[in-house]
Amino acid sequence: MKGIASVSLLLSVLFISASVPLSAQQAAASAAQSQPSEFSSTWWKNAVIYEIYPRSFQDSNGDGVGDLNGITSRLDYLQKLGVNAIWLTPIYPSPQVDFGYDISDYNSVDPQYGTMADFDRLVAAARKRNIGIIMDLVLNHTSDQHRWFLESRSSRTNPKADWYVWRDPKMVNGKREPPNNWISVFGGSAWQWDPARQQYYYHRFYVQQPDLNWNNPEVRKAMYDVARFWIHHGVAGFRLDAITALFEDPRDRDEPYVLGPGGKPLIDAYGDREVESIYTDNLPEVHDVLRQLRQAVDEAGGGRVVLIGETYLNSIADLRAMYGAGNDELQLPMDMQVGFINKFDVSLFRERINEAETKINGDEPLFVFDNHDNPRWDRYQTNAEGDSEFGYGPHHDDIGRVIAAVLFASRDTALMYYGDEIGMVTTPPTRKQDVRDPIGITGWPKEKGRDGERTPMQWNAGPDAGFSSVGIKTWLPIPPSYNTVNVAAEEHEPASLLHWYQQIIALKKHDPALHDGKEIMLDTSDDHVLSWLRKAPDGEAVVVACNFTGQAHTVTFQLSAVGIQGSHFKTLMKTPGAPDPASLGSVQLGPYGVFIGQVSQVTQ
Repeated sequence: MKGIASVSLLLSVLFISASVPLSAQQAAASAAQSQPSEFSSTWWKNAVIYEIYPRSFQDSNGDGVGDLNGITSRLDYLQKLGVNAIWLTPIYPSPQVDFGYDISDYNSVDPQYGTMADFDRLVAAARKRNIGIIMDLVLNHTSDQHRWFLESRSSRTNPKADWYVWRDPKMVNGKREPPNNWISVFGGSAWQWDPARQQYYYHRFYVQQPDLNWNNPEVRKAMYDVARFWIHHGVAGFRLDAITALFEDPRDRDEPYVLGPGGKPLIDAYGDREVESIYTDNLPEVHDVLRQLRQAVDEAGGGRVVLIGETYLNSIADLRAMYGAGNDELQLPMDMQVGFINKFDVSLFRERINEAETKINGDEPLFVFDNHDNPRWDRYQTNAEGDSEFGYGPHHDDIGRVIAAVLFASRDTALMYYGDEIGMVTTPPTRKQDVRDPIGITGWPKEKGRDGERTPMQWNAGPDAGFSSVGIKTWLPIPPSYNTVNVAAEEHEPASLLHWYQQIIALKKHDPALHDGKEIMLDTSDDHVLSWLRKAPDGEAVVVACNFTGQAHTVTFQLSAVGIQGSHFKTLMKTPGAPDPASLGSVQLGPYGVFIGQVSQVTQ
């Protein structure tokens, strides 16, 4: 792809460590001087974005925790895989209560991950391989150790007194109570009493993560300056954490409670009554911030910096709104409505993918199946095969191929998670004393936390799985599966899941239909097999079929209704060991089988 091949040009911004952020004008001038005009502003379209949890990818200094130099050492592997950009979860200085999502300094690097010089080297080395670096930008909240909050809580007259969400208590029968019934995503009331100010502060997440007051223009300016700082250091984009949570109801109204069968209250894993977050999530004011932020990064980055949103939304209409009426907000809000169906329901997948094709005004979908906050894609095996635990079942790799086909052969930008390509599975702790994630500590045993999807990358069958130094206790245990499931083993096995990922990503990038073609669902009455057509503007076409069941099925492609005359074809990819079909009139798919074929004799 011409645009992404030129992403190195985007990242030629000067790597000058600055104690203060650049102004918008300075950053834009720097970008303009170093970026030729032919660089595409849409490099992120059809791209493959690879999420790295830095603590768990590669440890370079033997302390059991992954770091920036470790990521740099693995860039050749990522280039071979076909990655266009890397999303790093937070690497800023942090008390690590929420493993980096509680930030105490936005303009530096936590020493456990390295230095700003290490970061600049990573950006430069990635640039040489046409890989962009995407930072995780946490706008909703800071750490309670951030200097902004320390000043804000010190007194009600401090210049930063209004930088966070503070409220007076509600007095009931002479007793102090929180202002309303809002609850934290991580359990308990979302309000914390602060003795110094004699007020409550709001925290949608942990107590140690106070929410910023986005109604304050000074907060907005400070955060936009953070974005400019990192653009100055060469980043290709930002993933915006919890972006829909920036605003709360100014009237502080109670959330409505969720009721179950018979009108009974529903209780979550933390023992709290479940509420509908209608007053604390996805409020209209979010769009104003997104427009301002988009303008700021466009000016600073020459229109070449992508904004990705963490957008767990209720409908395709809500997702469409995140792009902005004039495509002036997010370029890539995450479409969680496909990858998080969490069961192989053909009709639902067909409906959701078709919505992404037809109901977001032609904008680019961003599909994602797993990340650092959710169990890995082996959860689909759990649902499909009736297993009670995560792990490796008889069709594990075949299910992985189905998911990869949906992710990379659809019309979308694809977001994958480290280890997906080798089939790493969710490995939750079995004892409470082994849990590192505070969610698991609080919610055990109903909620075991997110440690299971954050285990170290499995590079080889050595005693440390190639992640850290031999004999070092890694921050999370390395799963026992590393003996057979690792990069080194799969690189030498042509039928491995790793090779499947490499091949289908290459097709996504280089095949005209899979790169630029529109998407049309086929055989929409089939309840077992999901089939679709990708048709390029020049008429080249590719058909894809994925068996969503554990039983064999035969597919008959009827293509004349979608403008394809003739049935000559070439197999591009198929599940290893599957027969090569004699015609498109009878394509045999084994359990969770996949077929991808290029169709010839196409008429437009």
